[in-house]
Amino acid sequence: MIEKLIKIQQELKVPKNQRNSFGNYNYRSCEDIIEAAKPLCHAEGLSLVIKDEVVQVGNRVYVKATAMLSCKDVTVEATGWAREAEVQKGMNEAQITGSASSYARKYALYGLFAIDDRLEE
Repeated sequence: MIEKLIKIQQELKVPKNQRNSFGNYNYRSCEDIIEAAKPLCHAEGLSLVIKDEVVQVGNRVYVKATAMLSCKDVTVEATGWAREAEVQKGMNEAQITGSASSYARKYALYGLFAIDDRLEE
């Protein structure tokens, strides 16, 4: 299992093809990572599952995302966290939670697949 994960980590390429024109930077989305990882996971006979859990710490709400890679009875997992914004201009409450979920999932995938977040040249 670990050998398969290492192979995927070495082969996985996810360029920062998304553009945030407001902040003037490029980024990769959770969906970009999943799209690039699926064929590699399939080729190795591994399943990728991501689950969310909403956790309250004090008066703040966090989304805890866990990315799991499984083969038979062996699972490797990584966790990412994101705090819900108290107010996000132009978003309703469901969108705020969805945004936190996407962010937490992205960072869980970063950990699982050892993705470096530095800027590409």
